[in-house]
Amino acid sequence: MEALIASYGDTSSDSESDSQPPVAASDDNRSLPPSILPPPPIDLLNPSNSSGTFDYLERNTANRIRSFPHIEGNYALHVYIPVFIPPESKKELAQFLKKATSLVPGLHVVDIDVPLTMLLKDEEKLIKAALGREFHISLGRTVPIRIHQIDSMVSMLRQKLQFQKWYLIDFNKWEVFVNDDQTRTFLSVENTTRGLTDVTRQIQAVNEVYKLHNLPEFYKDPRPHISIAWAVGDISQSLKRVVEGEMRKYINVGGLSMRCMFTCKFSSIVCKVGNKTYNICGSQGQ
Repeated sequence: MEALIASYGDTSSDSESDSQPPVAASDDNRSLPPSILPPPPIDLLNPSNSSGTFDYLERNTANRIRSFPHIEGNYALHVYIPVFIPPESKKELAQFLKKATSLVPGLHVVDIDVPLTMLLKDEEKLIKAALGREFHISLGRTVPIRIHQIDSMVSMLRQKLQFQKWYLIDFNKWEVFVNDDQTRTFLSVENTTRGLTDVTRQIQAVNEVYKLHNLPEFYKDPRPHISIAWAVGDISQSLKRVVEGEMRKYINVGGLSMRCMFTCKFSSIVCKVGNKTYNICGSQGQ
């Protein structure tokens, strides 16, 4: 398990979208034959282990580290399921964030450069800043894509995923993940029960489209999750001890089942390329 966590990266929060929108892309259903799609440069598929530099986004929304170098004409691609934490679950999650922050200093609100220690005195601000935003379950790695591949990527994703039925996703396990180059540690909530089969099936569909574009596939044993907080470097050992203590509250006496922290409804799949967002599909009722 330790080896798995140390090698498993959270693509959702460790890569940054390009600062310029893909102006040549159009949000339509045009599709290019896979056979004429050239692969991206090989160096893009093997990013260096350097942590890169901090780029400041507008309105100080994030200090995020690129997981691959910026090259003119490339845009960060991310395919994901949007997730919102229901209001009735936020207070309990906030209590654990307080505990984790007191025991492991250095935790920040995911995606933005705000230390959790700045929010601990005001629970309302903590809930709003740390838990009141959109989260996401990644369905594919965040990778660079060439501008001429955007239309084809979006079109094929829509063809593969256009008919998705309504289902529920249970989040029932605090977990710790470290990105591939071990520059960041993430405090996350994992989906291990209801909804796991559906999410895994969608990951497989996204993988098929990635392969047609010569892009690296997702992890062989995907573990769907949303990341709540992050810290610089690999602090997985100390953070995991805090998580293991918290998880004892969720295990029944027999040790065979865990109560759910919160449940959300699958509603859509989104593809973000640079700063432009494409709706891939919405759920088809109950």
